[in-house]
Amino acid sequence: MIRIQRAGDRYPGGDPEAGIETRHALSFGPYYDPDNLRFGPLLAVNEERLAPGAGFGEHPHSHTEIVTWVVEGELTHRDTTGHETLVRPGDLQHLSAATGVRHVERNAGPAPLTFVQMWLAPSDPAGPPTYDLIRAVPDRYDLPAAGATLHVHRPGPGDEVNLPEADSLYVHVVRGTVTLGAETLGEGDAVRIAAEKALTLKATEAAELLVWEFRA
Repeated sequence: MIRIQRAGDRYPGGDPEAGIETRHALSFGPYYDPDNLRFGPLLAVNEERLAPGAGFGEHPHSHTEIVTWVVEGELTHRDTTGHETLVRPGDLQHLSAATGVRHVERNAGPAPLTFVQMWLAPSDPAGPPTYDLIRAVPDRYDLPAAGATLHVHRPGPGDEVNLPEADSLYVHVVRGTVTLGAETLGEGDAVRIAAEKALTLKATEAAELLVWEFRA
């Protein structure tokens, strides 16, 4: 199974008047599609664009692994575990909400902010919340709580990316263009893959890809 979701097919959300523009890949908030509820442990893939000064006030989370990837700008994060950080492009932020945490996300800088936020369901939501911020993320980040691994690829023009063989995969094109067989994927496009093997992406220009590998 290979299912392509184009950037323009995402559901619009957020609060544009408050400087928040969101594009949802999966059912979220008032957007409900019974055929698009989740993909494996992946509960949400939200593309967020915040104008300078805009943001999300303090709000709660629980039983969720929240992974954030900044595309451009700077994200100011503060949570009730005592962490206050600035997340920049190339950084990976992971907040494990566990039994409950509250946090604030804001664009406190002078430039527009774009980030991709991904929510995953943990196999065991017990325990206290934890926070991790990794500067200069390596090629992979393991998330055993959700049976998942995130691979970060930055192929140049003509480079190929061999996708891992897993129970299922989710590919998000952050920037640039790549091909998958006869299909061309551009910025914001995503692919859901299950029961497929030996797949290769080829960059037609410099690209940045987030590839989730899920294990049953």
